[in-house]
Amino acid sequence: METPLGEYIVYWLIAANLIAFVLMVVDKQFAENGSRRISESTLLGWAFIGGAIGTFAGSRLIRHKTRKQPFARRMVMLCAAEIVLLGLWMLGFLDQLLHH
Repeated sequence: METPLGEYIVYWLIAANLIAFVLMVVDKQFAENGSRRISESTLLGWAFIGGAIGTFAGSRLIRHKTRKQPFARRMVMLCAAEIVLLGLWMLGFLDQLLHH
C-alpha cells in the first residue's frame, strides 16, 4: 500500500517541530549552566526546514531568545511563513499550484 506524500509531510513537520522545541529547551539549559551553546544557525535551520512552530513555542514557553535580535525577528518570520503555508496546504491551494 502506498502512503500519500501529504502523510510523509505531516510526519516530517511533527518530527521537525519536536526536534526544534527540544533544541530550544536544551539550549536554555546550556545557557543556565554556562555550557557550550547550540548555535543560532542550527536553531534557525531547524525552524527553516519545518520546525518554526516548535522553535517559536519553545522560545515562548521557556522564555528563551525572545529579545535576542535578529534571531527573534527571523524566528517569528519563519513561524508566520510556516503557518501561512500550512493554511494554504490545508485549504488545498498548494495542491492546485503543484499540479498546474
